[in-house]
Amino acid sequence: QVQLVESGGGLVQAGGSLRLSCAASGRFVSINDMGWYRQAPGKQRELVATITSGGNTNYEDFVKGRFTISRDNAKNTVYLQMNSLKPEDTAVYYCNCVVTNLLYRAMTYWGKGTLVTVSS
Repeated sequence: QVQLVESGGGLVQAGGSLRLSCAASGRFVSINDMGWYRQAPGKQRELVATITSGGNTNYEDFVKGRFTISRDNAKNTVYLQMNSLKPEDTAVYYCNCVVTNLLYRAMTYWGKGTLVTVSS
């Protein structure tokens, strides 16, 4: 079993910044892709950004140039630096990772989410 614990959410004014963190713990062979998703009130969960174990990143268009995803493999942690925040970025942000478990199977895990609120 793998646990993901997010932190860093909160209330910020438009134009401000926040940094989200997500630490993975448990028993596994390796962590493969890690990513951040978000779900705004009344909307479906959507992808924000992903990062491979080798550091290759992918961003959705609505965050390009504003958000940066990174990871510390030694700490099994993924980060999301969010700059120039907009009210439409308000959502619950979820951490996601794909791990290779002890049976060498790929498994996907989710965190419980952290709320980001951007005021205008």
